[in-house]
Amino acid sequence: MAPARPFAFAGATLVAERRGSGEPRYLLIHGIGMGRSVFADLVSHLDDGGEVIAVDLPGYGEAPEPERVLTIERTADLLGAFLTARVGEPVVAIGHSMGAQIALELGARHPGTVAGLVLVGPTVDPRARTAPRQLWRLLRDIAVESPRVIARGAREYLRAGPRIGRKFQAMLAHRPEDVLARVGTPTLVLRGEHDLVSPPEWCHRILATMPDARYAEVPGHGHETMIRDAAPAADLIEAFAAGLRRNA
Repeated sequence: MAPARPFAFAGATLVAERRGSGEPRYLLIHGIGMGRSVFADLVSHLDDGGEVIAVDLPGYGEAPEPERVLTIERTADLLGAFLTARVGEPVVAIGHSMGAQIALELGARHPGTVAGLVLVGPTVDPRARTAPRQLWRLLRDIAVESPRVIARGAREYLRAGPRIGRKFQAMLAHRPEDVLARVGTPTLVLRGEHDLVSPPEWCHRILATMPDARYAEVPGHGHETMIRDAAPAADLIEAFAAGLRRNA
């Protein structure tokens, strides 16, 4: 495993950790208040069959706070610059929650850097584009999670710092529904069966709008399907990546 390394571009810095080798190459993009550490279980399932690149976005995990909170678009530009400079080959970009918004923008703004997208529990459902509605859905979803998942999430939220409110507003300001039709990259929309943050109606709207998208559901899981018992999600992601390679 290579040590985590920072990458700076346009005044913002991310931290990237790389494990495994070869193809496919997976890029893990975390959600609001999180960091790369929450994907430890998913990484352990994916790194035997390829390279996994997990990042702390600016102001999360070990990455320093930028001078200004980044928009979703600017975050995608940072990842695009990182992939061009440090990776050099298209990746399967896996975005969870807010990370799905960033993955979408990466596909729209830097299509040459991605071979496929996986949108896990994608946000923001336009019918709940307010902080109270998003928080209410999230609190109801995590209420049934294991203490381990709740503790890990709480730790990462604390590390996200006092500007978490501004970061939340940046997430809500982004309109993924305006980006969907511009992304021609093959896409897997992945949802936990009991996910209250990303309801089925919103996921099926994504499918209907994107040129090349398919859907899969993880039974018995909620919004944190990539964090708690990640094996079922990893199986679906690996099958999707294998299909991309066959069709390349």
